[in-house]
Amino acid sequence: MAISKMLAGVMQYVSEAFLRIFGPTDDAYPIIGVQPFTGEPYKKRATETW
Repeated sequence: MAISKMLAGVMQYVSEAFLRIFGPTDDAYPIIGVQPFTGEPYKKRATETW
C-alpha cells in the first residue's frame, strides 16, 4: 500500500514537471517591441582618457 502511494506520488511529480516544461507558456509580459533611443549620445572628452 505504501509503495503504491509513493509510486503514484513520484509519477505525479514527474508528469507535472513534464507538463510545466513542455506546456504552453503562461507569461503575462506585455508585447512592446523595440523602443527608440531618446537620450543624448555620449561624447568622449580628452580629459576622461586614461
